[in-house]
Amino acid sequence: MRRGRHKIFIGMAPGVGKTYKMLEEGHSLRKQGTDVVIGLLETHGRKETAAKAEGLEIVPRKILEKEGFTLSEMDTEAIIARSPQLCLIDELAHTNAPGSEREKRFQDVEIILSQGIDVYSTVNIQHIESLNDLVARITGVVVRERIPDRILEEADEVIVVDVTPETLEERLLAGKIYAPEKIQPSLNNFFQWRNLIALRELALREVADTVEEEASNSTKFIGQSCPVHERVLVCISTYPNSLRLLRRGARIAGYMNAEFFVIFVDKPERFLTKEEALHIETCERLCREFEGKFLRIKSYQVAAAIAEVAERERITQIVIGESLQSRWKNFIKGSFTQKLMRLIWQKNIDLHIIATDPKVPIKDARAKGVKR
Repeated sequence: MRRGRHKIFIGMAPGVGKTYKMLEEGHSLRKQGTDVVIGLLETHGRKETAAKAEGLEIVPRKILEKEGFTLSEMDTEAIIARSPQLCLIDELAHTNAPGSEREKRFQDVEIILSQGIDVYSTVNIQHIESLNDLVARITGVVVRERIPDRILEEADEVIVVDVTPETLEERLLAGKIYAPEKIQPSLNNFFQWRNLIALRELALREVADTVEEEASNSTKFIGQSCPVHERVLVCISTYPNSLRLLRRGARIAGYMNAEFFVIFVDKPERFLTKEEALHIETCERLCREFEGKFLRIKSYQVAAAIAEVAERERITQIVIGESLQSRWKNFIKGSFTQKLMRLIWQKNIDLHIIATDPKVPIKDARAKGVKR
């Protein structure tokens, strides 16, 4: 059975018109004879969106009873049983309610695609995993619902639904995005102009990078194996900023079309606290989501162990965080960065030093473990 084709409509923020555009294309294909259904639609009270859905068949949601509450989610099994040619699914990054077959909606989409059904879906740029830290710094908002970068990379087509910040602000003020009581708070927070400009640039750049990579893979290397020129190694620790380092390294690897590695070096006799162990497990899971290779090494000499792995794995780029040692300790013993630089000198390895997040106090982070 062929895998269904996946088309993603992506935008910089809520209200740009992703769902409307998806429904518009659904109507167009239906008129051409394609069997189209709506698998999941979230109108958020937007009259124009609801009106655009009229005339398209909607697969009823699955009702879930949980601790006295009645919840509803997309009925993946009903969609598969209905077996349309095309299914329209809103909010790809959504987290399903407890009791659902799968945790995330993108996982439901993968099941539907595996049954040969084409899917059109929607997502905002802030829900892309590797952009999580960058979006948080831009907007001050930490997005909890995210999708792995591979979902975007594996999509057959990605469309940017783009509007100017001016147009989006006009829609917001006209009550076309949120209820009246939410308009001013939105303008004062997420929908600030500087945020919208930065998010718009991110959305356009992300899709441009995806298109460029696809063009390279489909034309330059036809009939031959694609050589891997770059290999990126991210060095993590039990420090909270390791998650940020990991995501940044994944972005670097993505831009370079490079193989991705993550390494954690620990002293042989050291026992991790429960919080530290959970943090390392989270890092390993995130590494796997980025399709990377996670390496866990025991050694008293951290810099030497990293240099040895870098040579063995033919690493070309190493990503580390800035040193957390005091200047006095750096002066007496030498910093980790200095040691690593000496060990990889003349080995054609570039070293990326990522600044520590100033919002995370070093002493508190060490004492409390990871709370991200």
